[in-house]
Amino acid sequence: MFDRPIFTNRACFIAVVCALFSGSPAFAVQMKEDPKGFEGIPWGATLSESETFGKVEDAGRLKTYQLKGGPPSLGSATVESMRFTTVDDQFARVTVRYQGKETHDQLLAFLQSRYGPLDRTPGQFAGGTVKIFAWQGVETEVSLRYETRTDRGIIFFENPLLASRIEGAMAPEQDLGGATY
Repeated sequence: MFDRPIFTNRACFIAVVCALFSGSPAFAVQMKEDPKGFEGIPWGATLSESETFGKVEDAGRLKTYQLKGGPPSLGSATVESMRFTTVDDQFARVTVRYQGKETHDQLLAFLQSRYGPLDRTPGQFAGGTVKIFAWQGVETEVSLRYETRTDRGIIFFENPLLASRIEGAMAPEQDLGGATY
């Protein structure tokens, strides 16, 4: 019963080892309160060009917007970009990009104050060149990835059900060779 190897091929084993040693492991912290959206915009809402948002990309089922006006901010930190993605006209994800250790520290403090403190128990948090932090709620997931060598970070705020449809919308349509099934 237990004579089968855990990893059936070398590529699977290598992928797992690389994931474990490429940076800090991502242990999701349970959110203290799920916002069910981002900054008052509920997941699934319809976004459109307005005084608040400008469309920056229209890729069929996927549309991407950004805030109009000056540089975006999150908490007290000014960030490089903040993009709002819809899939099938339903708000699904916010992608925030930033640079700098000071900005990273401000954003990490903001996220912990909003979603809950990180588990800093030995063994639950590790060093490395890539830091990964995550908070998980019922309707919202937040993940932050920060590279210490480049001082660059990215944060995803998303609804897992809607975000899973983004990848499907990005996949190229299958070439049926003219056949209609």
